[in-house]
Amino acid sequence: MKKVKKDEVSISENRLIKKVKTSLRLVGREAVSQAFTLYYTLRAPDTPVWCRTVIIGSLSYFISMIDGIPDLTPFLGYTDDIAVMAAAIATLSGYITPEIKSKADEKTGQLLGD
Repeated sequence: MKKVKKDEVSISENRLIKKVKTSLRLVGREAVSQAFTLYYTLRAPDTPVWCRTVIIGSLSYFISMIDGIPDLTPFLGYTDDIAVMAAAIATLSGYITPEIKSKADEKTGQLLGD
């Protein structure tokens, strides 16, 4: 898979999928869809640099084991991750195209067996 590198931070689809699979039962469909929406917006060629910075920060926070509420805490451990991704999506919603949303929903469906 192609890796996206910005400011020495690398987020790959495989790394994101690995994190999603390990936390799938606790995170829920909406959070998975949010993660992929952000990822595919990051990869879109028309996404401005400031949006990419917001996306990299939020996805890095989601993928990282070091955050405000440890991910090992059942359910509550992901509430901060979900909030950060939701805030990022709200901030850059104007750059999320219907194609990006559709691709994110499709990938979420594949992972969840829909």
